[in-house]
Amino acid sequence: MNGWDIWKKGFDAWENATARVLAEWLKSPLVLGPSGALLSAMMRSKAAGDQALATFWGTMGLPTKRDQERTLHALNQLQSRILDLEERLADDERR
Repeated sequence: MNGWDIWKKGFDAWENATARVLAEWLKSPLVLGPSGALLSAMMRSKAAGDQALATFWGTMGLPTKRDQERTLHALNQLQSRILDLEERLADDERR
């Protein structure tokens, strides 16, 4: 057996043992509770920051992300209607 095989077997044994311990540790309520609270706090903070930024851009007279999405949705609807009308015209011309 060469050195690589010995190292690989040792690493695999270490990885399996570590994965089992880590999986159990991550399922623990002692880890999940504070992690969930931290994630919730970070998401609330991000939402507040996004809202503040949108308000800032809105007061500057620039379109916010929501405004841009609304405009893109309206454009998409108009494009769909135009394509439908073009298809109807093409069908009428064939008749």
